[in-house]
Amino acid sequence: MSIEFNAAGELDVRSLIPIKRHEKLLLLFKELPAGESFVFINDHDPLPLYYEFRSVYGDVVGWEYLNRGGREWKVKVTRTEGSQAREFTDIATLMDLRKVDKKDWKQVIFHRYGMMEEDTTMEILAKEDPVEIHGIFIQKFEGKHSWIYKKKEPGDYVIHITKKAKTGLGDDGFSVVNEFDVRPFSPTDRHEIFYKAFADIKPGEAFEFVNDHDPKPLYYQMEAESKEPFRWEYLEKGPEQWKVRVIKIKA
Repeated sequence: MSIEFNAAGELDVRSLIPIKRHEKLLLLFKELPAGESFVFINDHDPLPLYYEFRSVYGDVVGWEYLNRGGREWKVKVTRTEGSQAREFTDIATLMDLRKVDKKDWKQVIFHRYGMMEEDTTMEILAKEDPVEIHGIFIQKFEGKHSWIYKKKEPGDYVIHITKKAKTGLGDDGFSVVNEFDVRPFSPTDRHEIFYKAFADIKPGEAFEFVNDHDPKPLYYQMEAESKEPFRWEYLEKGPEQWKVRVIKIKA
């Protein structure tokens, strides 16, 4: 599907599947002259994409949120100066964890891994061995992936993760594919947004949403009506903001 800039000069990527969004925006940045910018619109916080930009192109990525939350996240991306991008031959993408906040490691890695095609490889660079992430891969993807240390020295780790089979992520290793804030919407619209988000995700994927009160009644309604198993995790519990992660798990 081809998409173009709208009348305001913004690129709305929400109609594309996640992997195509990343491919489109990475190519756009590659061709962007130093000092120039573009604005794109997404349906959730594209933080993992920011880290992918920095991993591939270096510390030349200006990233400014023009709008946060709801179903319209708007980001202005600027190439602050010229740089030589990493050219891929044997890998599909690069994640440099040295440039990623450690609290975001799992979200970034599993979000990107969830998009990968079968028989493609992600390269990870890190100062320390990401043992927690490795453990999740062993537990959830035994026989369905390969984890190879290309380099394993103190302060310098290079790892290749190859997806051997398409598979959903488990409830400890999952891909957060959507994030939204329902507070600007009416109660009826909030329920519609929630149920659409749940219908749109696959087993092993998750979404996170923000509400202005405890959405426990919605949990009970889901528990009673949903034909697909799910996991409900509170990330924040009031008093002014509740944030919940909903993971669709395998039966």
